[in-house]
Order: sequence, then structure tokens, then C-alpha cells
Amino acid sequence: MSDTVTLNNPVAASTDAPALLIEHARKDYGRAAGGRRDAVADVSLNVSRGAIHGLLGPNGAGKTTTLKMLLGLVKPSGGRFEILGLDARKPGARARVGFLPEQPYFPQQLTASEAMALYGRLAGLSRSEIAEQTGDLLERVGLEGRQKTILAKFSRGMLQRLGLAQALLGQPEVLVLDEPASGLDPIGQRDVRNLMVSLKEGGATILLSSHQLSEVETISDEVTILHQGRVAARGHIDDLLNVSGQTSLRVLGVGDLPAEVAAVVCDIAISGATTVFSLPDEHVRRVIEQLYDGGWKIVSLQPKRASLEDYFAALLVAAEKNKPNDTASKGGSDE
Repeated sequence: MSDTVTLNNPVAASTDAPALLIEHARKDYGRAAGGRRDAVADVSLNVSRGAIHGLLGPNGAGKTTTLKMLLGLVKPSGGRFEILGLDARKPGARARVGFLPEQPYFPQQLTASEAMALYGRLAGLSRSEIAEQTGDLLERVGLEGRQKTILAKFSRGMLQRLGLAQALLGQPEVLVLDEPASGLDPIGQRDVRNLMVSLKEGGATILLSSHQLSEVETISDEVTILHQGRVAARGHIDDLLNVSGQTSLRVLGVGDLPAEVAAVVCDIAISGATTVFSLPDEHVRRVIEQLYDGGWKIVSLQPKRASLEDYFAALLVAAEKNKPNDTASKGGSDE
């Protein structure tokens, strides 16, 4: 899964537009018992070309409905949707997108090659194009030698891999992946991460919806976090996670830190001869000098960064505290 994929799609579009643009998306399922049910209340999303953009949120936040509105699988109640500068409702725009749903379904009586042929024809590919791409894509997702295996014998993880392969048919410039590592073991999850990175290196843009925050943090350039059908936060991953005014140091040495250093640092973690800690930026130069004088080796120095899990949890807690007391509008059950 590590080979770089080069994209080649002849359909013309604006090169100045973002890869994906969603403005004020809304999906209202009408009146239900107890009030209106808004799966998506107001979501705007801008995905830069060549980026991996993480779409996050708890269950019911509106992630899947937003993706389906973009792809024409759910009719929006309102909003603007563009793919590579083209109206997302136009077939020419959708043809440039590969999609992996959260739970891909394939006819169980087909073999892997037959399934690829079916979805390739639905995507408008010729028989020769399908034949040329099928073997390479199945190998790329870890299904080499499984072309003739019927899907009834596939595990959930193997079906997930097949879903990735079909999403890559036609070398789409944009990929929308809804929980791509679902059902995969740790090796499979690693393979999916490597595949997404290689696709990005080949020029693809990826919109990634995932519950696996560590996966999103590792590979995403940008993130948007949804909560109750609205955008709770968005931005570059570093801008969201870097802790202002704090620096993180990793050092090597034996024994206790010098007293002058220990007095100004926090979040100390020790593993063998390695010590990691953080400190205010104004103390960095003096602390480094004291560590060198004490025989310590500086391994790394970088802005202090919160984990995406911690940021995500704090954001949702704050959103709940600030939630208006409105019983006339209730969120839906969408993912």
C-alpha cells in the first residue's frame, strides 16, 4: 500500500478553487415528535487541494449526512456544494470523486474482480480500463491473489480493503473516505494510513471522516470538528493543537534534572535515560544552557502540542456548557 499514486483525470475545472467547498449546508428532516430534527444545522467546509482534511465529531454530529449531501446521496435542505470548482450536482464533478462509505456493501456472490468490474462500469470506465486497474488496485490495498475469491468468504476487514480499491477506480482527484480503517486490525490500519499518505503525495485530496483521532492527528493537514450539526472548530492541525507560549523538550541524561530546571518545568515524563517536559517559552534559552552545563543532551525542541483526544474532549465539554437551552430543535441520529 505504499506506492505513490499519480492522478490523471482529463475533466477541466477551476484551478483556483478549493478541492471541496461546502457553505451553510443544512439537512432538516422535518417535524418529528418533540420538535424539528436537524441532522445538519449549518456546516461550512473548505478543503485545500492536495491536503488530507479530517472531519471529526461525536455520533450524531452530522458528519455522514454532510458527506452524503456533498456526493448527492442525500438531498440537502440548503447550502452550496462544489467539487474542484464545479457544482457538485453536475455529473462531471462527481466523476472526479472516489467514495468509501462507512459500511461498504457488495453483492456476496461476486468475486473481487467481478465487483471491481461492476463498480468500474458504474463509474463509466471501459472494460480495458477496469482490467488494467483492477489487479494493481487490489494489490495496493492488500488483496493480492484474491481476485477470484467470492466476497461471501471475505472478512469485514477484507471487504473494507475492497471498498478502498473501488474508491480508487478511475484515479479520482478527490477521495471522500468515511471511516476507512473500520474493521481493520492494527496492520490494516497502518496500511490505510500509508495508502492515504501515498495518495496525497501523488496529488490527491482526501476528506477523511474518522473516529480514530490518533489516525487523524498523524496524517491530517487540516481538521473540521462538528458538534450537533454545526462547526465547533476548524483549522490547520498545528494551529489547533499547539499550546501557545509553551515549548516541549526531550533530553537524555542520568539522574535528576538540575534544580534550576526542575523549578520551571512541568509535565515531566521519564523513560530510562529519556526525559520529556514542557516549560514557558521565556525560560527555554536558560534551561538549555543549564542542561548543557549539567551534561544533558538535547534530543528535540518543539512547540508544546496537546493531543487531539484532549483537544476534542475539551471542545465538546465547552460546547455542552455553552449550548443554548432550546427544546424546539433536536439533533438527529446521523453519524
